[in-house]
Amino acid sequence: MARIEILSPFILSWEGGFTNHPADKGGATNKGVTIATWKAVGYDKDGDGDIDVEDLRLITEEDAVSRVMKPHYWDRWKADRIKSQSVANLVVDWVWASGKNGIIGVQRILGVSVDGIVGEKTLAAMNGRNARELFADIKRARISFIEGIIKRDPSQMVFKKGWLSRLNCINYGSLTLNKKGKDKILNFTDV
Repeated sequence: MARIEILSPFILSWEGGFTNHPADKGGATNKGVTIATWKAVGYDKDGDGDIDVEDLRLITEEDAVSRVMKPHYWDRWKADRIKSQSVANLVVDWVWASGKNGIIGVQRILGVSVDGIVGEKTLAAMNGRNARELFADIKRARISFIEGIIKRDPSQMVFKKGWLSRLNCINYGSLTLNKKGKDKILNFTDV
């Protein structure tokens, strides 16, 4: 079964630190966590009585994984129950980047009810498919999804190269971290 410990270093390597890009619809972001998500988590990190951008600036990698990634993205996909680590990496990264779209896009591929909720039928359909083929189908769908975002809103073109570079670093049996050095590629055994 899939493990978050394999995926989380990849996501964190691509997210980096605090940013507040004017074209980013998520607004202020730190380690991939948007201000809206951090407010939903409800953690007043600096203890000043409100949850704001100053709290977001203070989050650690551990906060990003334990308070946000695991409970709100990994567990949303019930990824501990996905047999293929590669498929889990791809779908959780998609929901991390695009919310509910990272579930409904996969449900369409699986031919199950498209409700944005991962239940027993979605998991059974996913785990019942050939993992390599499903991985390829999901990756193609995610590329198409990115193209659709840009077609609907050309201002998002500024992010296209980065989005596709990141997606191209999620491969069957490996993840390529966004860093330099000999331990840039994380290989793992898959089904």
